[in-house]
Amino acid sequence: MRTTTALLVKFLMAFVFAYIALTVIDANPVSWVLFIAIVATAVNYLFGDLVVLRNYGNIVASVGDGLMVAVVAFLFALFIPVIMVSALSLIVFGVLVAIGEYFFHQYLLASDKVAP
Repeated sequence: MRTTTALLVKFLMAFVFAYIALTVIDANPVSWVLFIAIVATAVNYLFGDLVVLRNYGNIVASVGDGLMVAVVAFLFALFIPVIMVSALSLIVFGVLVAIGEYFFHQYLLASDKVAP
């Protein structure tokens, strides 16, 4: 149950940061921003939290998570014509997620009832 709550918090954090970077800065539709946040949360959990965090530590995982969400948003912009991203929005999104994930990972590492 705690893992589900942690994933929900992770998703809400990703959505707020995506909204700030992709809707406020670049005026993308909120529905697409929601979808980007869902995909970014899944990718960051599966690779960032379960693989990188365990093997390389918090700072590497946080920076990696920030880079991964920027790549996810960029790939969405490449394949979906409605989505527009600028370098500024990708940097803001990546930096916000990296900072948020740093503190989120501290919670994950301190909790023994949350995977990882």
